[in-house]
Amino acid sequence: MIRVLLADDQALVRAGFRMILKAEPAIEVVGEAGDGSEAVALAREVAPDVVLMDVRMPVMDGIEATRRIVDDEESPRVLVLTTFDLDEYVFEALRAGASGFLLKDAPEEQLVAGIRIVADGGSLFAPAVTRRLIERFSGTRRREPPPGLAELTSRELEVLRLVARGLSNAEIAAHLVVSEHTVKTHVAHILRKLDLRDRVQAVVLAYECGIVRPGSSPDGDGA
Repeated sequence: MIRVLLADDQALVRAGFRMILKAEPAIEVVGEAGDGSEAVALAREVAPDVVLMDVRMPVMDGIEATRRIVDDEESPRVLVLTTFDLDEYVFEALRAGASGFLLKDAPEEQLVAGIRIVADGGSLFAPAVTRRLIERFSGTRRREPPPGLAELTSRELEVLRLVARGLSNAEIAAHLVVSEHTVKTHVAHILRKLDLRDRVQAVVLAYECGIVRPGSSPDGDGA
């Protein structure tokens, strides 16, 4: 059973999500929060697997709430909900540790599938939208490379660049002419060495550290 916490300041929005998820036998809504502060407290109290998090809420916004929730050990995964696909708030939520985002008007089956994906440890990574989002907002946010970056092998760095370009494991395997299992192993090593939760954080880091640049192709990091 996947335990879900709903965090949105609009009661009607929460009610809509609750009705959708009530029809899913393997998903249970275990709590509802009307602001970010309440979401943080409830996440610790009811121990959900996934938090559906609105970003624009009173008292504490979804960005700070996400940051506090994922900082805890054995923390739930956070799936950000937004009205706009190119929203700086969403980018900041991804930086804070969210595992992906969904538009509020997404089809019901996409919402359910997204919850299952992140609950299983994956990232809701829609390459086209997420890449545009990160390219738009990462350019002004340069950061110092983490110490673990120097520990990456040349092949792991190559895989990180391809992940940042939005390629799936299968596409990376085909591009590098290796097995998908080998790619999964490289990705796991990258996340461990860089102390990252998932692919979304790896993509954000790759852009902010200049490992890839906006407009580059999978064959190189130049435009």
